[in-house]
Amino acid sequence: MGTWLSPTSPSLTYLANFRQHAKRMREVARVLNDHGVRLGMEYVAPKTSWTARRYPFIHTMAEMKDLLAEINRPNVGFVLDTWHWYTAQESTDDLLTLRGHDVIQCHLNDAPAGIPVDQQVDNRRGLPCSTGVIDMKGFLTAMLRIGYDGPLVCEPFMPELRNKPADEALGIVAAAMKKAVALVE
Repeated sequence: MGTWLSPTSPSLTYLANFRQHAKRMREVARVLNDHGVRLGMEYVAPKTSWTARRYPFIHTMAEMKDLLAEINRPNVGFVLDTWHWYTAQESTDDLLTLRGHDVIQCHLNDAPAGIPVDQQVDNRRGLPCSTGVIDMKGFLTAMLRIGYDGPLVCEPFMPELRNKPADEALGIVAAAMKKAVALVE
């Protein structure tokens, strides 16, 4: 199972928010582990998101590593999203610091072209390999190198897909996912 963390708080400082998340997510992880369920957590990285409220919170892989270490449960790891990886301005070297079992799920998306990275806005994304802004091949190659063998998911935050019949939208998304996977076959 997976969830995402808000990269801000209107009232909790970073440390207070960190402590609260660690305590609560440790307990969630304990219950899930009792039922054989792994929990992936996703950081939300765009600057337009983590500067939207008074107190910024986790919005990078390094910060999420700190939280995962504090939670210290064997069934907790990352939901890694190419779009958040890109907007956090992280590299394949950052990905290579992980091990396959550290990652629960991967989301594949591309970023709109012509928008500076610090001006990217969440929920405005492209299908994998649609713009070439995000280094999809580098991301997927790194995932293979660390031994990741879990699910690849697309989050098609695209209004134009919502207006299409479900089968047509699914076909478009499936074609984009196949194009991405073919980069590393």
